[in-house]
Amino acid sequence: MKIKNLPGCVVFAVLIVLILSTFLHVDKVEPELTLENNSSAKHFKVIAPPDYETVEINGREYRQARGNVGKHGGTLNDSTIGEGPKTFNPWTAKDNTSSQMGALMFDGLVSTDAYTGKVVPLMAKSVEVDETGTVYTVKLRKGLKWSDGKPITSADVVFTWNTIIAGGFGNTSARDNILIDGKMPEVRALDALTVQFKTPKPFAPFYRQLGQSIAPKHILEPVTKQGQSAFNSFWGVNTPPEKFVTSGMFRLERYIPAQRVEFVRNPDYYMVDKAGNPLPYLDKYIYYIVGDINNQVLKFESGQIDVLSISGSNVARFKELEKHSDYKIYNLGPDTGTMFLTFNLNRRKNDDGKYYVDPIKQSWFNDKNFRKAVSLAIDRESAVMNILRGVGAPLYTSESLSSIYLNEKLKNGEPKNLEKAKELLKESGFMWNKKGQLIDKAGNLVEFTLITNAGNTERESLGVMIKEDLEKLGMKVNFKPIEFNVLVGKLTDSLDWEA
Repeated sequence: MKIKNLPGCVVFAVLIVLILSTFLHVDKVEPELTLENNSSAKHFKVIAPPDYETVEINGREYRQARGNVGKHGGTLNDSTIGEGPKTFNPWTAKDNTSSQMGALMFDGLVSTDAYTGKVVPLMAKSVEVDETGTVYTVKLRKGLKWSDGKPITSADVVFTWNTIIAGGFGNTSARDNILIDGKMPEVRALDALTVQFKTPKPFAPFYRQLGQSIAPKHILEPVTKQGQSAFNSFWGVNTPPEKFVTSGMFRLERYIPAQRVEFVRNPDYYMVDKAGNPLPYLDKYIYYIVGDINNQVLKFESGQIDVLSISGSNVARFKELEKHSDYKIYNLGPDTGTMFLTFNLNRRKNDDGKYYVDPIKQSWFNDKNFRKAVSLAIDRESAVMNILRGVGAPLYTSESLSSIYLNEKLKNGEPKNLEKAKELLKESGFMWNKKGQLIDKAGNLVEFTLITNAGNTERESLGVMIKEDLEKLGMKVNFKPIEFNVLVGKLTDSLDWEA
């Protein structure tokens, strides 16, 4: 079954702007969705299915899917913008593409229910939290296997948490997200299939952190003993596919740099449908590497890819093309994606004793009044109308409008208000020279560089708009779209960026 050949649908979500984007993809709509014809793009009310169940077949415990029974076969053709993955090691991944690839090959103990946003067991059969809120007891499913046939046990979980994460191997943000009052949880095996986590104090977000990918101890323990450098280079993009030992729904079959990444189904995965048939149904999952959004759209229109994320500006066009195409457009409401502006608040020096951020600019970026003035100067409503063509919404919090954690009291925020922005700047000692340029109390002109990834036309348009909005406060913004992997390198390695 090649998804594009089915009567498909193009789905877009109304995304949010702190500044924002929209989602459009080919998919088969589940019958559980209730149609409401109150828009040119049909709206759906999503009805959440019942919880996942565990079924035992021949001594193995499987996670049972909740959807309708389907058929095996076919290829899903997807795409990713940029130059492709930088690694296939999920514990060292620092960019979204590499993380996406890793997520197909390695699972965690829990995942997020796409319908409710709640944490649900994945590799775990169950997770119990005691009355103190500090002890999590995780039971693994019986019969879990690595792709080399070896069993997945509590030893793999303990190794992942106590050696890779606690030891700071790879991307240390995993450890940073888990620390509670600067302390790691205590992790120990109670038996071959049971692991106990104990946190220093109750911390609800920890539950979701149990979704960290679990590593095969028998493969990676020898690598960690060789040190950080060996671990960081392990399972890189030049590794032969047969060298990977994985647990996820798909296995790497082939990587052609700058062209595509090909995955094949894991025939021994621990999920089945309601009839007991093994999942996934797909034979292959292919990611085509495209340079930019325009190329991505062309590949979708030519039928080379089946899934497409598009900007709001293209929704009307695809709605018109729908009349003569094999898809339909449905509005699924707010998505979780956002676009946002952020400043580098880093006050530290690098190994050479040089500040990552100019100390003069550090004082601006770390000034709450400065940041709030910037926020008040940005016209979110115009961004939604002019860049997203109305398919979006202003965002004033760190949570998207569809988030289960959205604070209803904060979601409306403060709209554009230049006068208030100027008052805030004055409170912090900023002023304007005779040319109307903003200067700080030491007389320094306020000027900084704003970067984003080149090829994302939506972000590029937004960057231009922000530049123009902040000019009204007398700020000079040097807007520079740069290649995606260069951007990632600045954010995660060199740290030499401003906004």
